[in-house]
Amino acid sequence: MKNRVIIALAFLISTLTFAQKKELKAVEKAIKSNNYSEAKAGLNQVESMLSGLDSKTKSQYYLLKAQSFYANGAGSNADIDTALESLSQVTEGYQPEVAELKQNMVSNLLTKGNTAYEKKEYAIASNDFEHAYRASEKDTVYLYYAAATAVNLQDYDRALNLYKELKNLGYTGVEKQFYATNVETNEEEYFQNKSMRDLSVKAKTHIKPEDRMSESKKSEIVKNIALIYVSKDDNDNALAAMQEARAESPDDINLLLSEANIYYKMGNTEEFKNLLQLATTKDPENAELQYNLGVIASESDHPEDAMGYYKKAIELDPNYINAYINSAALVLNKEQALIEEMNGLGTSKKDDLRYDELRKMRQEVYKDAIPYLVKAIEIDPKNISAVKTLHNIYGVTGEKDKHDALQKILDELEAEGN
Repeated sequence: MKNRVIIALAFLISTLTFAQKKELKAVEKAIKSNNYSEAKAGLNQVESMLSGLDSKTKSQYYLLKAQSFYANGAGSNADIDTALESLSQVTEGYQPEVAELKQNMVSNLLTKGNTAYEKKEYAIASNDFEHAYRASEKDTVYLYYAAATAVNLQDYDRALNLYKELKNLGYTGVEKQFYATNVETNEEEYFQNKSMRDLSVKAKTHIKPEDRMSESKKSEIVKNIALIYVSKDDNDNALAAMQEARAESPDDINLLLSEANIYYKMGNTEEFKNLLQLATTKDPENAELQYNLGVIASESDHPEDAMGYYKKAIELDPNYINAYINSAALVLNKEQALIEEMNGLGTSKKDDLRYDELRKMRQEVYKDAIPYLVKAIEIDPKNISAVKTLHNIYGVTGEKDKHDALQKILDELEAEGN
């Protein structure tokens, strides 16, 4: 009696396995016909009995599931995730089919990603580049593309996660690059691989073959992690990442300034000043650095230091227009305190005398600002902000001829803007 039960169960299991294999054949046929919805429906019928399948049949199921959800490139991001997860569960046999599908996925995703990137559809591009990496994890550069594209999208949370993954993987992006000089143009050209370069040299269309190693992207990755933390106002993580980034790129002035800014936000003015001083010693002849130091000093309520930096920037680059405009703004900022005091005065004789003093001081503020604005307009006659400010000043100081002349210029600029 026991033997009969055992035989009956064995027959039942055999029948179920046969039915599942038959269903998988139907799924395979639907996939070949590009009927992916029918294929998914067939897979659903098999899924409930998956535990009873042998390992090779299970692998077949997961391969077919990957093909169905990928849908020859038509699947959504979620479908592609399902396809990649399914491929990871193909454990026995079908390795050539898995490799072929992954290669097809990578090629298709990169083509779609590049097209989306050119159209500035960065969300699509970043997802496609990441999926290309998930399909071929030896090609870490695709993950780097996904992270960089997420930055373009300003999706900093996603970019941060991808950059941290790259950092943990030890990705550097260093690779051998192949160059040769074009005989006709005498210009050096980059080749995708050594074979293409060597063929061109052999054909004598190119000469002077040279191999070089590309620069490491490690410092860029660490730097971007730090800057993303800065943008998120995560000061503690930002400082830790910034210090690591500076260790990678000790001569990067912008990193130093970013770290200074973090200390300022945290209220550590002493460290803030120390880093500013360090920046000036590293590159004392850099006009842009002096200007940026002026901006930081101004924002931290150090107007005298800011003016010193702006003057140094102008000394190094006499046509640095923003330094002139910001210098004028610093001067004009003195007006606010004078106006507030004037508005708070009463009607006594003493108050009247003080009012006259303040009015004269206000006129002096305007006169001090005028040379900076005049120079800014000389450098850029179409700078409407500078023109408007100087036009208003001349109106207050009573310089009618100059006021009227600027009015004409202002009318022309506003007409051009419309």
